[in-house]
Amino acid sequence: MSAPIKETPAAPVERPVAPRPDRPGEQRGEGVVLNVFSHGFLALWALLIVLPLLWLVISSFKTDAQIGGSAFGWPHNWSLDVFQRAWSKGIGDYFLNTVIVLVFSVPLTMLFGSMAAYVLARYQFWGNRLLYYFFVAGAMFPVFLALVPLFFMVKRLDMLNTYQGLILVYIAYSMPFTVFFMHAFFRTLPTAVFEAAVLDGASHTRTFFQVMLPMAKPGLISVGIFNTLGQWNQFILPTVLMQPQSGGDPERYVLTQGLIQLQQQQGYASDLPVLFAGVTIAMIPMLVVYLSFQRQVQAGLTSATLK
Repeated sequence: MSAPIKETPAAPVERPVAPRPDRPGEQRGEGVVLNVFSHGFLALWALLIVLPLLWLVISSFKTDAQIGGSAFGWPHNWSLDVFQRAWSKGIGDYFLNTVIVLVFSVPLTMLFGSMAAYVLARYQFWGNRLLYYFFVAGAMFPVFLALVPLFFMVKRLDMLNTYQGLILVYIAYSMPFTVFFMHAFFRTLPTAVFEAAVLDGASHTRTFFQVMLPMAKPGLISVGIFNTLGQWNQFILPTVLMQPQSGGDPERYVLTQGLIQLQQQQGYASDLPVLFAGVTIAMIPMLVVYLSFQRQVQAGLTSATLK
């Protein structure tokens, strides 16, 4: 008889072990650490921005002796006479010139940029992407490389040291970013509204101005704030284009040029509070504009991702 066959025991089957869920206490602890780190970083960032601004405003109320004695001390006399002196020494004229330029350049930039972005975003035609990339490439082109040909182009048009010349240059300089920003915003708008307006017999112009443009209001406010800040703080373009061309040509310096002129004057006159007051005057309008439209700017930046 043959020997009985011994059965080999089957290997035990290993069952996958389910990962143990994290404890609520551990998750809560990680969230607290993350919140402390993020809030601490934001608080430090806010201090780095706010403290220099406060120091600048407080220093404008001091005298030269107080600034030289203690840079971080409090002024003895909180008088607004220094702002009157700064305004009378040219800041008022520089401020007015800047406002005149921006009153025309910012709205025209928004109008032309929105029209170009709307056509590129909503209409398909040959060369559409080529034109779009042409505008985007303009945002990557350093303005320093175009200063010499830009100067001679404006000179041939006889627009050096003129408001209209600087307005046209500001519009051209701000168009690439405006088209890039509004192109992405117009693409997020619902197509059904556009088609309904076309079916109702609205023309392309009426559809743009009465239907699509009001829907793009958050994006317009956001890019308008960015263009206002950029053009208000622009220095290199007015320095090249807004210089007197002859002895009888008046000075039409904008605010950034005027602050440099005021710095040179006060460096010899030893009146630093006037310089600090001029910088404060130039800074306050932009702070007011940004703080007034802060929620609209945030809504415009996030609406494209939420739709």
